[in-house]
Amino acid sequence: MIVKKRDNESAKAKYANYTPTLNTLIMVEETLKNMQDADNIAELKRKLPRQVNHYTLMKILEYLEESKKIAVSIKGIKWIYPLPVKKERQRGYIN
Repeated sequence: MIVKKRDNESAKAKYANYTPTLNTLIMVEETLKNMQDADNIAELKRKLPRQVNHYTLMKILEYLEESKKIAVSIKGIKWIYPLPVKKERQRGYIN
């Protein structure tokens, strides 16, 4: 009996051409905005209202980082894109 090892590269290749839907992108954006910052990806996954495929989430986070909406560091993931003034007033950041 030959046992095949599961290769991470083949799993990544399987999802390489997968494109997240707009609804999923918006869901992740809204969750990150409301969280302010996440310690890690596992915490973000727990806070999402629906389950999201890991590779889909990675692609979304990559897009958000490239568009300068989030900052990813050793400390975690932080929303850095400026909020509209109305949202800032609701959260008590400005008067």
